[in-house]
Amino acid sequence: MISSKMINKKNFLATLALIMTVVAVKAQQDAQYTQYMFNTLSVNPAYAGSRGQLTAAALYRSQWVGLEGAPETFTLNLHSPIRNSRVGYGISLVNDNIGDGTVQETYLDATVSYTIDVSRDAKLSFGLKGGGNFLSLDFQKLRNFDAEVVEQDNIDSQFSPNFGLGVYYHSDNFYAGLSAPNIIETEFFDNDNTDANNVQFLATERINFYFITGYVFDINGDLKFKPALLTKAVGGAPLQVDVSANFLFAEKFSFGAAYRWDAALSAMAGFQITDQFMLGLAYDKETTDLGTRRFNDGSFEVFLRFELLKRFQRTISPRFF
Repeated sequence: MISSKMINKKNFLATLALIMTVVAVKAQQDAQYTQYMFNTLSVNPAYAGSRGQLTAAALYRSQWVGLEGAPETFTLNLHSPIRNSRVGYGISLVNDNIGDGTVQETYLDATVSYTIDVSRDAKLSFGLKGGGNFLSLDFQKLRNFDAEVVEQDNIDSQFSPNFGLGVYYHSDNFYAGLSAPNIIETEFFDNDNTDANNVQFLATERINFYFITGYVFDINGDLKFKPALLTKAVGGAPLQVDVSANFLFAEKFSFGAAYRWDAALSAMAGFQITDQFMLGLAYDKETTDLGTRRFNDGSFEVFLRFELLKRFQRTISPRFF
């Protein structure tokens, strides 16, 4: 016999998937990150090459642990400057998975940046990216959670091109960036529907605008403090504001907390394992009604960064960003 708890889980998943991907969705947001300060290339193409060496970063996020079929996000970024030039380049891969494969969306982009000196220790970078996303939606799996889901052909790796742009200012202890990672609004709909007055829009890609900034304070020789801010705006969705405060001790240990406005509280920690490798962890606890549910154990992130030092000059900016 199926318990009421399991029924609630399934109903919640069906509702979640429907809200994000099915008829009458007005806006689709980009993936969400708590450790955005270590994953900047995903939100701003102008960041490419800004660390002064070849950098690879991978991030895995498990949303709402304990909820069957809850969202999972995997991100992989690679970027570097071109030696003896002002040009940087990068590649970004993002995969979103909802409902254990019911909804999958994969973004693959190539990025290029150009940097100019605005003062002795400050630089201004301009970035462009091009690529696209592949959307897959399995209505059969969705019907496994809700038998009343309308009959609809599956979507299998439907490709949509996209482009993004950004600007990024950074000095030894300050950075600020403004970007729109995807500027083409794409509507996914039922191509087999011959009634022009009854087109079923499955999802609409909206432009997400990002503003990021942060400042590093040198408290003493071993301790740095960095407050940071991320603001994301997209039509049809609430404004997202993330405020964080992190400390870096002895260039090895980082720790701090963050608050996502009207959404979640977060704790973060990181360890610079070697000069090349950094490991980061984060935990979110929802402050909404969803956070009080017994099946929601919060959200987790794991982050790993590798840097190929000495191939180019060592990074001018602090390791903190």
